[in-house]
Amino acid sequence: MEEHNNQTANTALNSDVTPKVTGVGGIFFFTNDPKETREWYSRNLGIETNDWGATFESRNLNNPEQVNTLQWSPFKQGSDYFAPSKKEFMINYTVQNIEGLVAKLKENGVTILDDIAAYDYGKFVHIIDGEGNKIELWEPANDDKKDDEASQ
Repeated sequence: MEEHNNQTANTALNSDVTPKVTGVGGIFFFTNDPKETREWYSRNLGIETNDWGATFESRNLNNPEQVNTLQWSPFKQGSDYFAPSKKEFMINYTVQNIEGLVAKLKENGVTILDDIAAYDYGKFVHIIDGEGNKIELWEPANDDKKDDEASQ
């Protein structure tokens, strides 16, 4: 009985397509020398880095087959990637139902900086929060499959 209830709960969670944030997908920050910063973190903290930073993987507690990733990336000071924000950082949030979330944000008067862009690894859009921070929203590609299954 308990196993059936857990399966029912997991099925309900997996079919949820409410437009919302589901986690943190990335932490991006300015540094004077991204290469040296990556090397410092690798040498001193053991972070395995590449040209883009580092990728941390974890399992979704409600769907253990799903691997979630968090991208950690130092950017060259002055990069316009965080513009129009004047902040030293940008956070990427993973979301589900990015189209529905953008519609909700527009209704709420949130500044949407660009159109949703689709890539092999997911869909992205950028917004400005109430404090002027640029926020990156990312719907990973595997969530697209879930949306397709839910709409059938």
